[in-house]
Amino acid sequence: MMKIATALLLLATQSTNAFLSPSLTTTTPTRHFSLRAVESSDDANNNNNNISRRTLLATSLATSLAVTSLLPPIANAVDDDDAAPSAASATPTVVVAGATGQTGRRILERLAGQPNLSVIAGVRNVEKAEKSLGESSTVVRGAMVQKVPSLDAAGVELRKIDVSDTAESLASALSGAQSLVIAVGFVPGNPLKMNKSAHEVDNVGTCKLIDAAKSAGVTKVVMVSSILTNGRDWGQEKSPGFVVTNAFGGVLDEKIVAERYLRASGMDWTIVRPGGLKAKPPAGELRISGEDTLNAGEISRDLVADVCVASLTDGKASNKVLEIIESEETEPK
Repeated sequence: MMKIATALLLLATQSTNAFLSPSLTTTTPTRHFSLRAVESSDDANNNNNNISRRTLLATSLATSLAVTSLLPPIANAVDDDDAAPSAASATPTVVVAGATGQTGRRILERLAGQPNLSVIAGVRNVEKAEKSLGESSTVVRGAMVQKVPSLDAAGVELRKIDVSDTAESLASALSGAQSLVIAVGFVPGNPLKMNKSAHEVDNVGTCKLIDAAKSAGVTKVVMVSSILTNGRDWGQEKSPGFVVTNAFGGVLDEKIVAERYLRASGMDWTIVRPGGLKAKPPAGELRISGEDTLNAGEISRDLVADVCVASLTDGKASNKVLEIIESEETEPK
């Protein structure tokens, strides 16, 4: 996590990219249950200036003299002066919407492992989610076949959060939360329904969730999006990445609407735009770049989860678009 924080510092102060090691380490029904991974998953551009390991190390040493903690625990995000006397009210609460998805599960796992933090898993069906989060299986998600690791849970609260619900219902489900991670997205399936599904989930539904978050008093939102969402505005509409991805329901055109809606919401936001998502653990270095700079590349969902969690509390990610991929370069011998 320290390395992600250093990358965010570099991104905030320079026009270059950072290359880092991946070794980061209505009534709402509820369930309570603590998250621990029991098995890992086997599955799962503009020219940018490379920063050498020597440069990165020098930068880290220099900044460490002035910054004692680039990434404090989420629990420390509450100022002492503002802390309420009761333990319950002093504990920050974060909601992960789309918690049963491949990326959402990973985000949930990382957050649940942090002390003094209340974690809520937002799911479409509480009963099904309680079962699926505790099972290891191979599932078919639209056109994708993926292995899903089981999670042993106790301490995470499950709440129904379905973006097809009303804004009022969603706001009720978000009640008491200070932070929200949006990891929802339509699943490609029936080609005759993809456009409708993408519009309802990645555009209308996500915007509704943003409205609900603001109404509920949420102050920080991290949204998982995609590189090339804004491709049309920087001449990438004919690039292979844009053409192929947007063929699935025009999803990039739908996502950019929700991105712009979040940016205009008045809440603190971070938009994380990963490249093509891989279920396998990271094999290359994490590359963090600025807005509208990457038009190709892939990344492990594990790294996406790490960046999302870091963005919740790292001020350098405030009101920023982070485009991330995994470098194909191998470790020097």
